[in-house]
Order: sequence, then C-alpha cells, then structure tokens
Amino acid sequence: MNKIWRLLKALPLILISPLLILGPLAALLLADLLRFRRKPRLAADSRPGVQSASVVIPNWNGRDLLKAYLPSVVQAMSGHPDNEVIVVDNGSEDGSADFLREAFPSVRVVALETNLGFGGGSNAGFAAAKNDVVVLLNSDMRVDEGFLQPLLAGFADETVFAVSCQIFFSDPKKPRQETGLTQAWWGNGALRVRHRLDDRVTDLFPCFYGGGGSCAFDRRKFAELGGFDEVLAPFYLEDTDLGYMAWKRGWKVLYQPKSIVFHEHRGTIGKKFTDAQIQAVLKKNFLLFAWKNIHEWRRLCGHFAHAWAAAVVSALVGDSPERASVAGLWRACKQLPGAIRSRRRAQALAAVDDREAFQRPLGGYFRDRFAAMPERVERPGVLFVSPYPICPPVHGGGVFMYQTTTRLAALADLHLVVLLDKESERNAHDELVRQCRSAEFFVRLEGKTKVFGSMEPHAAREFRNGDLEWMIHRILYTQRIDVLQLEYTVMGQYAGGFRRIPSILFEHDVYFQSIASGLPYQRGLLTRLNWMWEYLRAIRYELRLLPKMDRIQVCSRDNREYLESFRPQLRGRIDENLRAGIDTAKYEYREDGRTPYTMLFLGSFRHLPNEEALRWFVKHVLPKIRAREPRARLVIIGSDPPPRHSLPDGGKDADAIELVGFVDDVRTPLAEYSVFLCPILSGSGVRVKLLEAFAAGIPVVSTRKGAEGLADQDGEICALSDDADGFAERVLDLLEDREKAIRLARAARAFVVEERDMQKMTERLVESYRDCTAVMRSRSVTVRSSSSSN
Repeated sequence: MNKIWRLLKALPLILISPLLILGPLAALLLADLLRFRRKPRLAADSRPGVQSASVVIPNWNGRDLLKAYLPSVVQAMSGHPDNEVIVVDNGSEDGSADFLREAFPSVRVVALETNLGFGGGSNAGFAAAKNDVVVLLNSDMRVDEGFLQPLLAGFADETVFAVSCQIFFSDPKKPRQETGLTQAWWGNGALRVRHRLDDRVTDLFPCFYGGGGSCAFDRRKFAELGGFDEVLAPFYLEDTDLGYMAWKRGWKVLYQPKSIVFHEHRGTIGKKFTDAQIQAVLKKNFLLFAWKNIHEWRRLCGHFAHAWAAAVVSALVGDSPERASVAGLWRACKQLPGAIRSRRRAQALAAVDDREAFQRPLGGYFRDRFAAMPERVERPGVLFVSPYPICPPVHGGGVFMYQTTTRLAALADLHLVVLLDKESERNAHDELVRQCRSAEFFVRLEGKTKVFGSMEPHAAREFRNGDLEWMIHRILYTQRIDVLQLEYTVMGQYAGGFRRIPSILFEHDVYFQSIASGLPYQRGLLTRLNWMWEYLRAIRYELRLLPKMDRIQVCSRDNREYLESFRPQLRGRIDENLRAGIDTAKYEYREDGRTPYTMLFLGSFRHLPNEEALRWFVKHVLPKIRAREPRARLVIIGSDPPPRHSLPDGGKDADAIELVGFVDDVRTPLAEYSVFLCPILSGSGVRVKLLEAFAAGIPVVSTRKGAEGLADQDGEICALSDDADGFAERVLDLLEDREKAIRLARAARAFVVEERDMQKMTERLVESYRDCTAVMRSRSVTVRSSSSSN
C-alpha cells in the first residue's frame, strides 16, 4: 500500500518533469542559434604584482568567528606595509561591523546594507581591494603565519588565475573531506567534484578550482570573468564555476600545499541553513553550472537525458544528494533567463573547448600542455604501469615485464606503478624497487562489476579506477615523465591523449584474437554464447582503443599483421621487436645431464590457455607416448596448478604425472628435464616459456599456435605438430634421439640470443622512446607556431 501511495504522489511530478527538461533545452538551443556576434578579442595576459596582497573576508553574523580567527589573518598580513585586510559585512545583525571598527582598527570594513550572499559580498571586496592579488578567506578560517608568501610565489607566469591553499580542519579528528586539492570530471551528464587527499603532492600542482574561502586570485583576471556569478546565489559552486571559466579562458588554477589554513567546516552556512536547504541550493546550482558552462551539445544533451531520468527516479524512490530532482529542476528553471545571460558571457570568454578544459587540470595533461621539455631526451623518464604484480615473475607477461624493467632501469629514469591483489605482494618487489627512481603500489579493488548487456569488455571494466587514474597523472607531473608505458590491453584506457608525452601500449596478447582462438574449445551452449559476446565486445573495444595510442608494441610480426588487417591506419605505429624477449645471459645453456624420458609442462594456470593445453595433452597425447615408451614421465610446474582429480582420466598413465606447482626459479627444471612441451591451442602473442626453454637448451615440441611469432617450420628451432599423433611422435623422437635433440636445442639457443635477447631489445626500446618523443615534440612546436601565426 505504501508503494502505491508513493507512486500516486510521484505521478504529478513525473508528468511535469519533461517540461522542466524540454523548456531549458529549447531555450539554450535557441540562444546558441541566435548568437550572431563575433567573439570579442580577449585581453592580453599579464602577471600580477606579487609584492603585496589584499585579504577579503565576507561576513554575515559571524562576529564570534571573526573574534576567534581574524587575529591570525592580521598577524600573517603584517609583513608588508601594502598588505591589507578587508572584511565585507553582508548586512549583519550581530554588530559585526561596529565590533571590527573597535577591535581591529587596521582592518578595512566594507559595510553592505543587505546580504548579497557569498558571491555578491566577495565581489564587493574585490572591487574595494587595491592590490593585484586578492586572497579570499572564509570568516571561519585560521591561517598559518607563513601562508601568504607561497601563494604569491604561485603566480609565476601571466596565465595563472588562482592559487589555492591547503586546508586542514581545526579539529584534527575530523576526516579531511576538504583539502584544497580539487578535482572534477564530467560523468553521467553532470559535473562531479571532490577534494583529493594526496600527501605526495608537496609543491604547486594543478587543480580544478580554488576554494572561494581559501584561495588567492589575480584581481584583473577575476574582473574579466565577471567575478562570482549571482545566478548561483546564495552560496556554493561560485568558485567551481569561476575555476572552470578560467581553464576555458586558457588560464591556470594551482594548488599550493605549502600555504596552510585551518577551516571550521561550514562554520557559517552550516549554522544558518539546514542540510535540506543546502542540498536544495546544490541541486539547483549543479544544473545551472551545466546550462551556463557546457557548450558542447553532445555533453549537454546527455546532461538533460540524465537529469530527467534522475528526477524521475528521485520522485519514485526518494531524494538523494547525487541525483537531480523535480524540485531542483523547477528552481533552476526559474533562473533560466539569468543562466542564458551567463552562458553568453562564458561563451564569449572561452578560448578552449569543454573537453580541453576538463583535461588541463589533470597532472599529466597539464605537464604535457605547459611544461618546458627538451625536443630530444637522452635519458627519458618512463612511467611503467602494470596491472599485475611483476615480482615474482610467475607468468609469461610477468617475465617480460620483470626482465624489461631490470634492464630499463639502467638506461632510463624508471618509475613504476604496480597493481596488486593484496598488500602482501608488495614485499616481493623490494629488489626491483631499489633499481627504480620511484615505485608506487595500488592494491586494486574491482573497478566496475560486471554489467549485463554492457558493450565494454569485463576485462577492461574491472581495471577502471579513478584513484589509479589520479595516481598516474600525479606521477606524470611530479616526476616529469617523458613516456607513459602501459602494459596489457586493459591499461590502454589510461592513455593520456597527449601531444608531447607518448602513450605506448604493450599488447602482451591481442585480446580479441585470444578470445577468438579459444572459442572452439569452450564447452556448453551458455559458455560459448558468453564467449562470443565477450569477443564482440573485445573487438569493438580494442579496435577503438588502439588508434588512440602513439605507439603499440606487440610480440611478433604475426600480431602486427593481424592488427593491421583490421586497422590499416596503424601501419607504421606498431613495433614487433622491442618487448617479447628474455635476458639470455641469465639462463645457463645445458645439453647434457638431463633426466632421461622426462617431459616438462610449464605455465601459470591462472592463464586459461595453459589449462586447456594441459587437458588436451594429458587426454589425447600422453597415452600415445606411454603406449610406446612406458618410462616417459610428465612433470607439471606452475602457479595455481589444477588438482590432480581435475585432469582427464589417464588410467594407467596417472602415475606418470608429477604435479610440482610453483617453483622459485624455473631455470632449475629447465636444466633438468629432457623435452619441453608447449601444446597451446588458443591465445596470442609470444610464449615466454618457449624463449626460456630455447635459452636453457631443452628441446621443444609445440603446436603452431604455441610457437606463434617464433617458429613456423617444423624442425628448424623446435618440433611442431597440431594433432595428437604427430605431437606424440615428435616428443618420442626427441626423447629417443639425443643427437637430434641437441641439434635442435643449439639452433634454438642461437636464435634466441640473436633475435630475442632482452639487453639488445631494451636498448632498441629506449631508442624508440627517444625517437617518439622527438617526433611528437617537434610536431607540437610546429602546431604551436602555426597557431601563433594565425
């Protein structure tokens, strides 16, 4: 009965909600279509004078707050005779103005007859200020004595609009929900904002906006933007709006952690307004922000669609802070004429589009756009991002990453970001960390859960994480990174779209190719249908992703040609000989002393193709080998091995199988046994275990899929067969003919030393980094020169 009553109450709101969407949508569209005026010529930028500053503090009935916190401000501003403190009294009724004149005679009081809200009061203070830099503080803000100088130092060039303080709460037990390090993004049709807590940011850093109660502004730029917009009265989002306008104007907003202030959170607003009233203002202002500032109609149409859906949901199930509501839409619609006037002004002032404005506050993007960089870098700074632990290297991809990073650390300034499943995996990386300039670990939670019907592959979705994206951008900026090296397809989503910092992706395997090759081996209709659906999602995702990369690394020519057959425009951007190798010097080549009649299967069983291969070999090949040579024995080594009972019934052959599991060093078994098996049926890329076997001198029998990218001729560097009879025959041949086995092993060793040695490959890798950065930076200079001449 309650549900029926709630539905009946919500019905009128649902019926009128389309009008509250279509009305402003049509009005904004018409306003944009009728905007015939040419954009005004924007004023030339200039750097403000930074010898002194004005502090402006809006106040409304905050006498007690001023009494408590103003002394710290007066003391901090006493270091220069031209500094000034201005309190704008917003028609207070508690005698604030008289109190100030009596208790703080050095403070200028601008007394307003009525309350103009935070924005209006602040604007009045800016108008009264005499210095180029104005520091806006809340009345409930206590400042560190040395807070001012770091702020002034932040205005290092003529494009800096604002420099924000680092905020602590007066009560140290309170969680720091407000820090001054602001971040924002466009998601689900609306602006999303937050404060970041990141102790590794220790100097000037880009942020989305400067908090209105703890930030220094260039007064002339503030006036050019029109100050705080009255359409957002009485409070909240005025500073966010101004920060976004500044970024679109081509200016910068910076965070200065060395300038410290202490805030009594919502010391004024929280005492005068209820949470419901505050939420009502926020809902209205988030809508008005979009109507004023979002000028790309693709985003704006998405905004209106999401706003309508959210309003309907709120009407049906109840209000929520993160959702739009019918009441919020109504309040915003009442201010639509003012929003249109503000939109026209914002459009006239914009120098960059919405996409660029949202990206510029990101650390890596900011460095790419604004930092001074040499055209050619001899020792590049490389950020290497792995979605899996690198140490110990328990799977093929881990070996490639480990051996690349250990060599790369000697040739470049290497910085690591490594994702872990659990904190305890960090310790295994200690030796590698000592070789790097920096290393950070991210214990990942599942980024996004599986979504029925989603067009995005789950493998990519589960690695999407906003905190990880923030970490990557912060390191790109603070460590002055030249190259972003991303491992595996799933990490491609973190490519930056930079002009001067290449985003390079190593496709350990071509994801959609791996799925396609594994499809024939899936059992059951439902499993096959799920596999086919993942293939369709994967090919759509991967072929859209790869053109966004500046370079793509693959394991072999086969992988390169396969990708180019789908995306011909990738020709010239794919490298096939830079990553899939091993450090051959670390593998002792051994021909003699091997245990007779032993076969080695090696691989991590978290990798599905290894599990499929083992099942096929045990079921179809091993009985044929044992029928002719009863002394033959199979040794299975690798992490996460399957339980013995899960293997196909080997009957009398079961006693010939030894399940060892994980070993610390695979070089020991590679030197011990007689024949190496690689019966891989699916997947793509180069199998590192074959390279290791070649280097160690153990002769190899493989399927052609298993030897993909390394061998296509039977008997050249390894024996090849794709059917059970042929595979068994080649294994028996090498077990029984040691001279033939040694000849094959020698050829394989020569091949891997010449073609796949990690030292040589990493030297080529670093040279490719130098070449790629040089080309991109040269191209960027050309683009900038053309833009300047126009």
